[in-house]
Amino acid sequence: GQVSVRKFKGKDGKEKVQLRVDLGMLQMNACGRPDGKRPFGHESLLQHYEAQLAKHREGNGDSEQGFVLQSGDCAKLQQECIQYHHRYICLFQLEDFQGVIDDTDRNLKAFDFVKRFAADCELSWSLQQFRPQLMLMRTRARGALALHGARYDDVIGLVDGAIADLRAFYNENGRFDLLEQSGEIRSLEAWREEIRTNRPRSEKEKLETALDEAVRLEDYEKAAKVRDALRNLKPS
Repeated sequence: GQVSVRKFKGKDGKEKVQLRVDLGMLQMNACGRPDGKRPFGHESLLQHYEAQLAKHREGNGDSEQGFVLQSGDCAKLQQECIQYHHRYICLFQLEDFQGVIDDTDRNLKAFDFVKRFAADCELSWSLQQFRPQLMLMRTRARGALALHGARYDDVIGLVDGAIADLRAFYNENGRFDLLEQSGEIRSLEAWREEIRTNRPRSEKEKLETALDEAVRLEDYEKAAKVRDALRNLKPS
């Protein structure tokens, strides 16, 4: 159940990522499109379609009307997104959290592009269904960077925001069944509770706990001293 992954420099001088799978090894470039290809001379297929959109707008008075992604287009973009998905899973295991953020941001951009231009909602959902898992990984990566700086309140804010965004996503798409059983939401809620439980307490929090305990034990002399200490505490 463990992800076995490593990063190294290939014979071509480019950094590679290798992921061990059941029947062998999956190897990707660490930068650019994971398979190293350049579709139609672009870094990614998404960039190719963005260039096609720009050309369409030039010939139609800056209008996007009439630009449509058909079934084959959406399928190709989905396959490309899966490549980036595999890579950011590996990068998370390697604790390259900025790399995870870069790849998840790229895939979010692809999801939004398909949502705008897919020929129908069913084609759009073929990519949108992966948005919750992506949002989870993106939040975990951003939170991990904030934890390295001991910014616990920032992490909790990120998690709260992601949970709200996930709930909005399911509601907007009418997937109330998925909202109730979302593993991504449950995972983020559990992580938030873990952070709250394990985070170092500030001096103010320690004094507030001591005050509650003194009042509970009816030790009013101690409670008065703790209140004085709280009043004299310098603002952080």
